[in-house]
Amino acid sequence: MKKFLNTADTYLTDALAGFAAAHPDLSVNLESRVVTRARGAVPGKVGLVSGGGSGHEPLHTGFVGEGMLDAACPGEIFTSPVPDQVVEAVRAADSGEGTVLIVKNYTGDVMNFEMAAELAGEEGRRVETVLVDDDVAVEDSTFTAGRRGTGATLLVEKIAGAAAARGDALEEVAAIGRRVDAASRSFAVALTACTTPSAGRPGFDLPEDEVEVGVGIHGEPGRRREKLRPASEIVSDMVDAVLDDRPLESGAEAIVVVNGMGGTPLSELYLVYGEVAALLEERGVSIVRNAVGDYVTSLDMAGCSITVCEAEEGFTDLWDAPVSTPGLRWGI
Repeated sequence: MKKFLNTADTYLTDALAGFAAAHPDLSVNLESRVVTRARGAVPGKVGLVSGGGSGHEPLHTGFVGEGMLDAACPGEIFTSPVPDQVVEAVRAADSGEGTVLIVKNYTGDVMNFEMAAELAGEEGRRVETVLVDDDVAVEDSTFTAGRRGTGATLLVEKIAGAAAARGDALEEVAAIGRRVDAASRSFAVALTACTTPSAGRPGFDLPEDEVEVGVGIHGEPGRRREKLRPASEIVSDMVDAVLDDRPLESGAEAIVVVNGMGGTPLSELYLVYGEVAALLEERGVSIVRNAVGDYVTSLDMAGCSITVCEAEEGFTDLWDAPVSTPGLRWGI
């Protein structure tokens, strides 16, 4: 293993300390491991909180800021934050208008965020939860009940964040987040395994001439392994998997995210996007917005995910709304 680290035990704390130094407009509590806006909760605005295991940066800490999240709580690498972290994040984000929790569908995340919502409720705080479950590769596993939450988390956090920023009420912000999740499907392929600092070796053995089809963002196994093929063939299968689960009619509009897993050159991601664009054009689907880059990563894994979200009424306006975070920035 070759990584920039001091010790495996201090990896997250050291990374958060550097994150704090790089982004003085955010507040980073190294002890409780909660990232918030430095100015605190925005008066009159619904708060947005998300979190999960670290190793997926810029998700979630990199999406704290204007137009997206008000707070994020990073757990240890690939490990859910504890309920106390989430409650502290809710306190920091709540201006009195309530808070929406955006939770990826992994067993630990779901359990701990549910406990946190109950604890926050006992304090008299109003909390709504949006569950992200967009991954079509695996239905039920040792990690989840139902589909895993992956690339669509970016879309939910951006679009729901914009709805909160324009002044939508708690129930409305939660509802649009759920609409985005329901309109989105994702699929990922890994070319290599990732290496966690604590393990010091790849999370699974993947021969040089094979790929993991339908991999999860923690390196969970997918549908199958197969021999490496031309990108056009791999991408075609990925798009088929997404659209078989949620078909789009000719004439539909979509927001497409081609997401790197942390170890894939941007040039390869653009190559993949070109294949996706051509395949959707053949089906009569117009891509009205796109994002290509590293958003929901898996440490140093080489690979990518494809997310297709049907651009329902209002989605593109909210996607275009100003955003200013370490991981996403435009219109400001």
